Amino acid sequence: MIQKGYKYRIYPNKQQEEFLMKSFGCARFIYNFGLAKKNQEYANNKKSINYYSLNTELNKLKKEKEWLTEVNSQSLQMALRNLDNAFTKFFREKKGFPKFKSKNKNDFSFQMPQHVSIYENKLYIPKVSEGIKIKLSREFKGKIKTTTISKNAYDQFFVTLLVESEEECSNVTKKVNSKTTIGIDLGIKDFAVFSNGERIANPRHLKNKLRKLKKIQRRHSRKVKGSNNRKKNRLILAHLHLKIKNQRGDFLHKLTHDLTHKKQVDTIVIEDLAVANMIKNHCLARAISDVGWGEFRRQLEYKCKWYGKNLIVIGRFEPSSKLCSNCGTINSELKLSDREWICSCGVKHDRDLLAANNIKNFGLTQYRRNYGNLHASGDVLVA
Repeated sequence: MIQKGYKYRIYPNKQQEEFLMKSFGCARFIYNFGLAKKNQEYANNKKSINYYSLNTELNKLKKEKEWLTEVNSQSLQMALRNLDNAFTKFFREKKGFPKFKSKNKNDFSFQMPQHVSIYENKLYIPKVSEGIKIKLSREFKGKIKTTTISKNAYDQFFVTLLVESEEECSNVTKKVNSKTTIGIDLGIKDFAVFSNGERIANPRHLKNKLRKLKKIQRRHSRKVKGSNNRKKNRLILAHLHLKIKNQRGDFLHKLTHDLTHKKQVDTIVIEDLAVANMIKNHCLARAISDVGWGEFRRQLEYKCKWYGKNLIVIGRFEPSSKLCSNCGTINSELKLSDREWICSCGVKHDRDLLAANNIKNFGLTQYRRNYGNLHASGDVLVA
């Protein structure tokens, strides 16, 4: 069994749009209600309230505030479930304490775990019996597990379906071979440099639109708050941000698809980059955020599972750019601005290409260490 997410554009009418907006608001209200209860209980008694206790409080609250009964009850329960999951993630990863949601932010969504169907290009959800028009850009097969309806800053509505199908992920039975392994060095000048010498240019989606973006933002800041002109300009600004986001996503999806469908590549090796720490450098924060390294890795991870490719992630402190591939000398004085350097043995290195090859070698060494020595053919089986 495999679970995949499918996102589609939906087109609600005025009455349906009003219901969806009401559902967004109620889900946000219950999330904040649960968070306040948890914080209050811990402050007073140093105890935590679990999901089931909050669900009991929700039933009492619905009797006091009858407008909560106008929306799907499961969407309210899912808001509490998401809050519980947020605390679990916080305690496990030690970061990202749950925050109160604001209606002024463009984070509008609610979830439903069941009773959702699609028939004749219409989405049927609880309390919307006439169905919402949906654009099925691609077909899916399987059982709908969880449905998420959301709205972006450009006032577009979407539905995301988590579908469980009988399709299975490709079992990684291929051997790790140096000939079919590729190392990838991610950068800013070039988005990626492969160990085979191939370079992928950085499209710089944000930088190319930055001048236009600043102009619209200045215009937006001069508008009177609450005026119609400010609302119109907000949509123009939101549309530009949406275009940048879509361009970046399209580029990353195409690149990761090509990588996981190359017949001559069975194993991909990348670095474990600490992007959250790297963007603390104010000189590079915008450029690093623009390239989307974190999203690139996320897509590679699940696509490698789908298509039967091996993905090796090496440690972030490996001297990939500083290690001479000829004599093994580490150039500890190498600066970020040095794109080329000459080793004491006389070999001239291209920084990015050297890093890509070293990343490949580090990955093969890591697998050799974990799964035993390489066979005579140069292969090592992956468990």
